[in-house]
Amino acid sequence: MQQALGFEVELPLAFDDAMSATRDALKAAGFGVLTEIDMQAAFKEKLGEEFRRYTILGACNPTLAFAAIQDDPAIGLLLPCNVTVEATGNDSSRVRIADPQMMLSAAPQMSAALKQVADDARTRMQRVVAGLSQLPPNTAAK
Repeated sequence: MQQALGFEVELPLAFDDAMSATRDALKAAGFGVLTEIDMQAAFKEKLGEEFRRYTILGACNPTLAFAAIQDDPAIGLLLPCNVTVEATGNDSSRVRIADPQMMLSAAPQMSAALKQVADDARTRMQRVVAGLSQLPPNTAAK
């Protein structure tokens, strides 16, 4: 059986509210958003294709990233943690979050320090998912 790449949560929120809620949940878990890629706009511009609203956020916890890169500089190839937010309907969205343990398991050797970083990051991302899972429908962004 294949291990899942990450976590997924369905939100009873329109896309913009889901984006805001996701950013807030990431911030509460100690992550900032370093990058934001609007795939809908990219597909329209580069391919002339229509696509639902779909954004990839590059989330980073500086302390964890520093510890991981200090332990193994090649780990920078696996950072930041990707989070996707996509519209699934007018008032519904899906958030997917890469599992840091799964991502860092790609390292040729998993040191104790790197395992600790992966475990900490995974726990924090699980808190993000748990927080998002408890949102009531139509929660407007603050």
